[in-house]
Amino acid sequence: MNTPAVPPAAGARRILVVGPSWVGDMVMAQSLFKVLKQRGECAIDVLAPGWSLPILERMPEVRRGVAMPLGHGEFGLGTRRALGRSLAGEGYDQAIVLPGSLKSALVPFFAGIRQRTGFRGEMRYLLLNDLRRLDQAALPMTVQRFVALAAPAGAPLPEPLPLPRLVAQAANQQILRTQYALPAARPAVAFMPGAEYGPAKQWPIPHFAALARALGERGYQVWVLGSNKDRAAGEAIADGNPAVTNLAGLTALGDAVDLLAMCAAAVSNDSGLMHVAAALDVPLVAIYGSSSPEHTPPLAERVAVQTLRLECSPCFQRTCPLGHTRCLTDIAPERILAALGGLGLTGLEHAGGRSAAETVHFTGRA
Repeated sequence: MNTPAVPPAAGARRILVVGPSWVGDMVMAQSLFKVLKQRGECAIDVLAPGWSLPILERMPEVRRGVAMPLGHGEFGLGTRRALGRSLAGEGYDQAIVLPGSLKSALVPFFAGIRQRTGFRGEMRYLLLNDLRRLDQAALPMTVQRFVALAAPAGAPLPEPLPLPRLVAQAANQQILRTQYALPAARPAVAFMPGAEYGPAKQWPIPHFAALARALGERGYQVWVLGSNKDRAAGEAIADGNPAVTNLAGLTALGDAVDLLAMCAAAVSNDSGLMHVAAALDVPLVAIYGSSSPEHTPPLAERVAVQTLRLECSPCFQRTCPLGHTRCLTDIAPERILAALGGLGLTGLEHAGGRSAAETVHFTGRA
């Protein structure tokens, strides 16, 4: 299903962006959309997985989302050819291909879009005619790489980079509050205990549960958000704690966005929902284990990044190769409570213990 389109303004450039396949990357792509809008009148359509359309609907810069009728990793040459031909009449002036795979460049090629921009990779020489060389040292962050494709090759990045800013749907928020009987009197803190990549990015569930108890004792409610894979984790966090509502696996992605926007703060592993919380400007404690905030930081100013920088981290592994996952287990719940207090949550100013992790405010500057 595609989101509805409105006619572009007369003379506006028409741009098709082939979007990424992960929630966090799709959120970070909004910085590219903002820069494209800053550079001149344009209509931006985004070819993306169907699950991501609710995210795109909450980005004012996007005219419409076009659902990719294939799952992640499927090649589907015939399907891509048919989709490209169906888009040929849209009159796109440019396609910007964010993923680095060969298959992601096929639809713009079959659509006959005259300028097809993307980084080199997977022998895409025949499919893209505006090929860029990726200097990973100059562009260490994913958001920088996306934004670099908005301008001619070699052009400097804008300073500062515009931050992603999703717009929640107020009507849906009221529906959700009623549907799940969420009290408005107590401020809510969102927990996102999942991480698609693997357990080396997941703060221990007993730590989440201890933090939830501490927050409940201080007058907060906790909403656990995530996919059906996180349902059991949410149940463990909620066990015996009336302050916790386990919404994991019950809400669609768009609902999770709107619920997060109602929260006083969020605590998350390095995950897609972490980037959603940042893009809603919700005060955020972001916990990093095997990954690094230097590559995919939460793009917001009110962020406390918790990372211990052990000798073995970041290892970027799905599971701890040493078997102890100390990069996560050694981050005590008291540290997260203190970090929430540092972000301004009432009643937590002197909570917990001293945090040895760092607080980062992303300004968009390199």
